[in-house]
Amino acid sequence: MKILIAADGSPYTRRVLDYLASHPEFIEGHQEYVVLHAVAAVPARAASSVSKELLDSYYDEEAERVFKPIRSFFKKQSLNADFVSKVGHAADVIGKVAKQGKFDLLIMGSRGHGAVASLLMGSVAVKVLGHCDTPVLLVR
Repeated sequence: MKILIAADGSPYTRRVLDYLASHPEFIEGHQEYVVLHAVAAVPARAASSVSKELLDSYYDEEAERVFKPIRSFFKKQSLNADFVSKVGHAADVIGKVAKQGKFDLLIMGSRGHGAVASLLMGSVAVKVLGHCDTPVLLVR
């Protein structure tokens, strides 16, 4: 099974990892994991005032900050995973990667806003669900 894990470094990402650890079917099987982090783009005006190297370094550091504890989790579980970071809005990046990668399952955390709050504030999970053909497992 090819599984995409969307990670943002929040406590909800930790809940996803806890969920995986507590479900042997995710740990003991022959899954192919890709962990994805969408780094928010620096506004164009600010980005134009720094070098491309500095901007790329910032994006890499932000991604690694999120990936570091997840790498530890995968190592502890004796699992392999590819770690991918993309720059852009999280919902757009997740949906695009899920579609292009032909994943069997997308797992992501959700803050669990109510329907009205999600409608008013928007939600990455809601946007992904609305635009993604890949089955999604939301962990709250």
